[in-house]
Amino acid sequence: MSDFVLEIGFEEMPARFLPVLTRNLKVSFMALLDREMIKYQKVESYSTPRRLSVHAYAVSAVQEKKEELVTGPPVSIAFDAQNSLTKAGIGFARSQQVDVSDLFRHPTEKGEYLAVKKIIGGKKTLKVLPDICAQAVNGLVFPKKMRWADSFTFGRPIRWILALFDDQPVDFSISDIQSGSVTFGHRVLGPGPWEVGHASEYFDILSGQGKVVLDPEKRKEMISTDTAGLAAEIGGNVVENQGLIKETSYLVEFPKVVLGGYDRKYLELPREVLLTSMETHQKSFGLADEAGNLLPYFLTVINNDPLDLDLVRKGWERVLKARLEDAMFFWNADRAITAEERLKMLDRVVFLASLGTMGDKSRRLEKISGFICDDLGESRKADIRKAALICKSDLVSEMVGEFPDLQGIMGGIYSSLEGYGQDISKAVYDHYLPLGPDSPLPSDIAGAIVSLADKADNLTGCFGLNLIPTGAADPYALRRQALGMIRIILDQGLDIDLRKLFHFCSRSYSGVKWKLDLYQAQESLLQFMSARLKSLWQGRGVDGKIVDAVIQAGSENILVAEKRLDSLLRFSTHPDFEAAVLTFKRIDNIVRKQGREDGVELQDDFNPELLQDAQEVALGRHIQEVVKDWDEQWNRKEFDLLFARLHELRPLIDDFFDGVMVMCDDQNLRQNRLNMLNTLSKRLGSLADFSALQV
Repeated sequence: MSDFVLEIGFEEMPARFLPVLTRNLKVSFMALLDREMIKYQKVESYSTPRRLSVHAYAVSAVQEKKEELVTGPPVSIAFDAQNSLTKAGIGFARSQQVDVSDLFRHPTEKGEYLAVKKIIGGKKTLKVLPDICAQAVNGLVFPKKMRWADSFTFGRPIRWILALFDDQPVDFSISDIQSGSVTFGHRVLGPGPWEVGHASEYFDILSGQGKVVLDPEKRKEMISTDTAGLAAEIGGNVVENQGLIKETSYLVEFPKVVLGGYDRKYLELPREVLLTSMETHQKSFGLADEAGNLLPYFLTVINNDPLDLDLVRKGWERVLKARLEDAMFFWNADRAITAEERLKMLDRVVFLASLGTMGDKSRRLEKISGFICDDLGESRKADIRKAALICKSDLVSEMVGEFPDLQGIMGGIYSSLEGYGQDISKAVYDHYLPLGPDSPLPSDIAGAIVSLADKADNLTGCFGLNLIPTGAADPYALRRQALGMIRIILDQGLDIDLRKLFHFCSRSYSGVKWKLDLYQAQESLLQFMSARLKSLWQGRGVDGKIVDAVIQAGSENILVAEKRLDSLLRFSTHPDFEAAVLTFKRIDNIVRKQGREDGVELQDDFNPELLQDAQEVALGRHIQEVVKDWDEQWNRKEFDLLFARLHELRPLIDDFFDGVMVMCDDQNLRQNRLNMLNTLSKRLGSLADFSALQV
C-alpha cells in the first residue's frame, strides 16, 4: 500500500472560500478513486491561504479488475441474412476495442443483442492518478473566479503543483503549470522551494522547513489557546467569537497572537462600535473583565514570528487608533442630531427602484406594524408603531455610513439615549434580525413585529416589481428575508395569516407602477414562502412526502402549518397509517373525479334523511359529530385530536365503500353521498394532502 499527496499552491485565497474548497476536494477525490476502483484506507484534505492539499493513505498500487457485460445492437441489426456481421456489428466491436470473435449473442427480455464481456480495471494506479488529479482540481467551484493564461479559471492564480505517489511524481498539468515534487513554505519563515522525496515526508518538510501549520483545526486550536493565555495575563477574557477564530485560522499559515492596547477614552464608545472596529475591520479579538465590560486591549493574529514584536504591536495599535478616532468623531456628531431629524432626512434617500424613499418606507412600516399588532392583539401597539417609524433613521447617521454592519444597532442605541424607552429602543436594535439561517432572532415580540413588517414590505415590493430570485441569483437577499420571517413566526408562536399580511403590505404602497399584477405577485410570493418553509423542514430531516402533504394543504399560516406537521409526524407512526392514507386518498379521488373534474357542484353539507344503508348511516352520523367539533378543535390547534378522529373514521369509511354504491342510478342519492364525502374531504384536506403521501 502506498501514500499519495496532492498540493495545489496559489496566490492568497480569500478565507471564506477555503472551508468549502477543502471539503469539496476531499469528497471529489474519494469519489474519483471509487469510480476508478482504486482502494484506499482514508483521504484527508487541508488548506492554508496559499495551498489546498489532499492526502490519501494506504492506496492500492493497481486498480481492481471487474468483468463487465456490454450490449450492442440487436441481433437483427448486427447480422445480415447470411448470418454475417453487418457494419453495425463490426462498428460495435471496433468501439469496444475487441476482436469480432469475442462477440456473442446475449438473450434479454427484449430479445437477443450482440454483446461482449470485457475485463475493466487492472491498470497501475500511477497511470490513472493524473486524470483523477486533473478532474479533482478542475471540478472545484468558487464563489468568484479569476481568468488568466490560456483562459483557465480558478479562484486565484496557481503557482505550483506537487503530486507524489510514494516517491513517484504524478505527471499532469493545470493550464501552464506542470506538476512536480517541489513545495513552497511560509513566504517569510521558510519560503523554499523544498524538494519532497516521498509522499510520507510531505508533512514533516512543510512544518519543519516550510514553517507551515497545514491543518486548519490545528491553527484554530493554537489561536484559541494563545488568545486565552494572553488574555489571562492581563486578568481578562476573550470576547467569544467562534466565527472570527475560524476566519483568522484561514488567513494565516503560521498563527502568532499579539496583544495590543488602546486609550481608555475610547471605552466611551458603545461596545458594539468597539467590537465592530476590532473584529470586522481588524480581524482582532476584544477583551473583557469578569463582569463583561470591555478592557482597553485587543488580540490580533499575525502570519509571522517577527524578531521585533513591539514594532508589529505598535503598527496594529496605530491602525486601530485611527479607526477609533473616526468612530469617536461619528459618535459625537450623531448624538447632536435626533431620530426625528434623521427621519426627515430619509425622504432624500431612495429605497429601491420605483418604490419611493426610505421615508416612504418608514411610514409604511408604521402602518404594517400596526396591522400586525391588531391581528395579534398586541397591547404595545403605540410603542411598536413608533419603533417601526424610526427604525431606519440611523441609515443617515455618520456611524452607519462608516460601519454598515451597525445599522439598526446604532438606531437602537441612539433612541435609548434620546429617552424613547426600552421597548422602542430594543425593537429598533433587533429589527434587522435574523441576519442568516443560524443567527440570533429578535429577543421579544416588539422587535419581532418590526422585523416582520420590514421583511414583508421588502418582499412585497420586490415581487411586485418582478425582482424575483432566479437560480442562484438573489441580489436583494429575499430568500434570507423569507426564511427570517418563518423563523420569527415559529420562535414567537405568531398566529398570523401571510396572505392577509402581504395584501395589506401591497395596499400600503401608493403611486407605484407595478410590473406584475398584484394578485399574481402575491401568489408567487406565497409559493416562495412555501418553498422556504419546505427547505427548512427538509433541512431538519423531515421526510419529503410528509412535508409536501402539509404544505399542499396550505401554509399561509406558518404556525398552524408547523403544528400540523408535528401532528402528522406523530400520526405517521401509528400502525394503521398506511391503510388510513389509502382510505383517505380514495375519498379525495372520488370527490376530485366526480366533483372538480366532471363539473358536479358538491356541497359542504348533506341530508342525513337521504342516507339508506346501515354503513352510510353510521358514517354520516360520525361525520356529523366530527363536523360539530371540528372548527373549535381547529381554532384551539388541537391537531392531534383531529388526526385521532381519522382512526375512528377509517373502519366506517371502509365499510361504506364495501357496502354502498356511491355512483348509484338515483341522482339524489348519488349527489347526497358525494356531498357527504366532500364534507369529510374538505376537513381532511385542511389537515394534509393525503394524495402526496405515496405509500
